[in-house]
Amino acid sequence: MTFSIVARDNTGAFGSAVCSSSPAVAARCMHLRDGVGVVNSQNVTDPRLGAVLLDQLSVGKTATEAVADVAVSTQHVEYRQLLVLGADQPGAIFSGTEALGVVGEAAGANSLAAGNLLADANVPQVMVEAFETATGDLESRLMAAMQAAKAAGGEAGPVHSIGMAVVREAGWRVTDLRIDWTEDDPIQGLQDLLEIWLPQRDDYVIRGLNPTFAPSYGVPGDE
Repeated sequence: MTFSIVARDNTGAFGSAVCSSSPAVAARCMHLRDGVGVVNSQNVTDPRLGAVLLDQLSVGKTATEAVADVAVSTQHVEYRQLLVLGADQPGAIFSGTEALGVVGEAAGANSLAAGNLLADANVPQVMVEAFETATGDLESRLMAAMQAAKAAGGEAGPVHSIGMAVVREAGWRVTDLRIDWTEDDPIQGLQDLLEIWLPQRDDYVIRGLNPTFAPSYGVPGDE
C-alpha cells in the first residue's frame, strides 16, 4: 500500500519520499541519519527496522550486508519491504514473499525505489529514472520522482498520505514535510507545500545553528 524512493546527492544529503493509501505513512516509514544514510521500512511496516539498518550502516556494513543480516535475523521479515542506501556504495532493496499485491523495485546510481499494491510493477523504475534525470535540490528531484509515479499509475487504489524528508549535515531533518490524510491529491499537495518551504529552508537552518546570523521572520513584531 506504498510507493517510495530513497536518494542521495553530491552534497552529502540523504532524502526520502513516500506515498500511501494509509494515513500518516511518513511517520512510520522514513528513517534518515546525517552522514550515514537513509532507510525506508514499508509494506506491513516495522518502524524499528529503520534504526537497526542505520546502525549497521554506521558501523561500516554495506547496504547489502545490512539487509542480508536483517533478512536472516528478524521475525516476520517476509512481510517487510526495505530500501537501504548509504553514502558511497550501491543500495539494497528487500521485498518479502508476503509483500502485498503487485510489487516493484528499481535502483539507480543514487536512488532506490520500491512499492507494493502498485498499479504497475514498472512504477519504481519510472521513479528512479525521473530522479536521476532531474536537476536542482534533492527535495525537487524527489518531488519529480513522486510526480512521475503518479503519472505512471502509482498505487492501485487512491492515495491519501505523503511525506518527504532530507538530512544535510545540520543534525536534524532540514526538510520534513507531510500530509497525513487528504481526500484530495496528496502528491500535488506536497508539491504546493514544497514550493512554500524551499525558499525558507536554509534560513531555518541558520536560525538553528547560529541565530545571530539569522534573517528576520518577516512577521509582525519581528524587526
